[in-house]
Amino acid sequence: MPACAPPHTQHPHPPHSPAPAPRRFRVAGPDLSAAVAVFLIALPLSLGIALATGAPLQAGLVAAAVGGIVVGRLGGCPLQVSGPAAGLTVVTADLIHRYGWRATCGITVLAGLAQLGLGCLRVARGALAVSPAVVHGMLAGIGITIAVAQLHIVLGGSPDSSVLANLRQLPAQLADLDPAAVSMSALTLALLMAWPRLPGRAGRLLRRVPAALVAVTGASATAALAGLALPRVELPSWHSHALAGLPEGPALGIAAAVLTTTLVCSVQSLLGAVAVDKLVAARPGPQPLVGRSDLDRELLGQGAANIVSGALGGLPIAGVAVRSTANVKSGAVSRNSTMLHGVLVVVAALLMVPVLEEIPLASLAALVMAVGIQMVSLHHIRTVTRHREVPVYAATTLGVVALGVLQGVLLGVAVAVALALHRLARTRITHEEKEGVHHVQIRGQLTFLAVPRLSRALHLVPQGAHAVVELDGSFMDHAAYESLQDWRSAHTARGGTADLAGRRGGIRTAERAPATECRCRPWTPWRNHQSCFAAAAAAPAGQEAGRELARGISSFQRNTAPLVREELARLAREGQRPSQLFLTCADSRLVTSMITASGPGDLFVVRNVGNLVPPPGEEHGDDSVAAAIEYAVEVLGVRSITVCGHSGCGAMQALLASGTDQADGPLRRWLRHGVPSLARTAGDLRDRPRLAGRAPADAVELLCLTNVVQQLAHLRAHAPVARALARGELELHGMYFHVGEAQAYLLARTEGGTVFEDVTEGVGGGEEASGGLRATTPG
Repeated sequence: MPACAPPHTQHPHPPHSPAPAPRRFRVAGPDLSAAVAVFLIALPLSLGIALATGAPLQAGLVAAAVGGIVVGRLGGCPLQVSGPAAGLTVVTADLIHRYGWRATCGITVLAGLAQLGLGCLRVARGALAVSPAVVHGMLAGIGITIAVAQLHIVLGGSPDSSVLANLRQLPAQLADLDPAAVSMSALTLALLMAWPRLPGRAGRLLRRVPAALVAVTGASATAALAGLALPRVELPSWHSHALAGLPEGPALGIAAAVLTTTLVCSVQSLLGAVAVDKLVAARPGPQPLVGRSDLDRELLGQGAANIVSGALGGLPIAGVAVRSTANVKSGAVSRNSTMLHGVLVVVAALLMVPVLEEIPLASLAALVMAVGIQMVSLHHIRTVTRHREVPVYAATTLGVVALGVLQGVLLGVAVAVALALHRLARTRITHEEKEGVHHVQIRGQLTFLAVPRLSRALHLVPQGAHAVVELDGSFMDHAAYESLQDWRSAHTARGGTADLAGRRGGIRTAERAPATECRCRPWTPWRNHQSCFAAAAAAPAGQEAGRELARGISSFQRNTAPLVREELARLAREGQRPSQLFLTCADSRLVTSMITASGPGDLFVVRNVGNLVPPPGEEHGDDSVAAAIEYAVEVLGVRSITVCGHSGCGAMQALLASGTDQADGPLRRWLRHGVPSLARTAGDLRDRPRLAGRAPADAVELLCLTNVVQQLAHLRAHAPVARALARGELELHGMYFHVGEAQAYLLARTEGGTVFEDVTEGVGGGEEASGGLRATTPG
């Protein structure tokens, strides 16, 4: 660990106690298989990236080994795999062209030292403040540059250092292409695209072998069998391997080179760590004890790796998305997988040189060209388009392609700042008269910059007239607020009337809300919410409920609608795509979105009295629940169904009181679907469910828990559910929410029986283990 880490001030064990037994290095099975998968991807890509930069091919292997071992041991994101990254190709190629290879290694060492300094200053979170449009644009520009350069090698030529020069020379290269190089490149690309799409059960087994390895191996074997004369990988003896040297040249130019390398390495690694956290959280089944990334420690680990890699003559290092994704999806559970993949690269570099030297350079170029094309992500383009940041993305991309990485990023940041200022200052104010009412419409942010125009529009309203001021924005500063209130007071004093309305919602101001407004935060109006409104005037019986409804709707329009409007607009365009069907009780105290920390569109919710699932085919059954299940599974394609019971359930109390009595009435007829749950409570004591750490508090709680288990059994009997379970496309979960404790429990099968476990302490395995539900304690 670098020197900035705090020293230990205490002995790990008392002075006179025996020393602890030495810890043995053990590699779990999932870590071993993940390491092999990542190694098979890293080997050809590392060689290809080294080829694309113009560096010695051994430099890619050095960087892959150092990235795996050093960052794997010291980094703050255990499952992120680091090494030579495609995002650094353009930067490294430019440095080699300007300063030479040994000086580039020295610049890599200096960039590592800069990363150590930034890690010690604990500024890693600041990198996340960069606009995603700038980051996506940078990666797209780098991808275009890589693809254009490698296209020349694919066609049998050699690229220039400039993108524009490569584009100008492309027609001549097409006229003088090498058929052997083109055929091996085409074979590599065909295998890359076809391998992940192999159909059937055999295809599912074959797809476990990485497509990159299959493509390069297939092209190498074909070239060897056909006897094609092609340039191949050349790995000279390690005795002649070049190490780092001191860079020579203008100090300002070297400083800019170090800054560019530091910026690209750091931003890519930190954003990659955040993405890995999301991938780990989205993995199905019980989660290993992999903590969230420590970004400052990750920056320190990346800095240490760049120092070692540069000193040993390796490429610059950063977190690599492709390898990290493969590591997570292969089931890695600790940093041992990353470190072991680095050790395998070392073994390959020492023992597999004859095999590696059979790889055609055209095949590696095609592989890297495919990676470059994938860096121009359609998903990212749709995202920036939805957030109206296309100018930032386009400026960054074109800047990287035409000017360079650092210049392109600076241009993108400048455009992002200009766009933000334009949006802040852009306010449209109009005045029109309709049927004797004067409408003043204000669209955009209402700040002091718009006060003169606001004043002119308001003075167009005649004295004594009725005016409506429509505010269509999300913020109003103090100057605008006072100007609007002063005009309203003066206009009212002269016999006029003025209403302030939110045309599409509400507006936030710098002033405190009046006493008649709700003071609750927009997302928590449920907490003692009736007390936040001033006492209403006495209303006739039956009308107060209507007033409460109107006040609630008004509060939503003012406070919450502006926050969710953009997301709801997206859902309206794209339609609903929930991942879970949540079947729970109609009890008013259960707030499904809150206890699962989900947002609009995440859950498909079905509520009924007692969270009951009528068995299929039962005479006089209720088809509404079955219809919802069929729609959720076969139309919406949900991946999980959760049956959620709760404490103090009135339906279970009524079921206990009536027993198996089949008295007439809608409620009694409905509750007959809970009779099997009641019978189950009288069965074997060992089969009765319990809460983790304690038995059910009373008969009602026992029935509530048992009912969840029984309704899951009813759920499995429905044909759409049974088919989806057989295909492995659906998971079932049981959940119990204790209202008084505000605590959620998830159902798990253990050796000791059926237990509802506290989700904050982790859940066990089995079919009903946690599948992505997040439980929170409201407050």
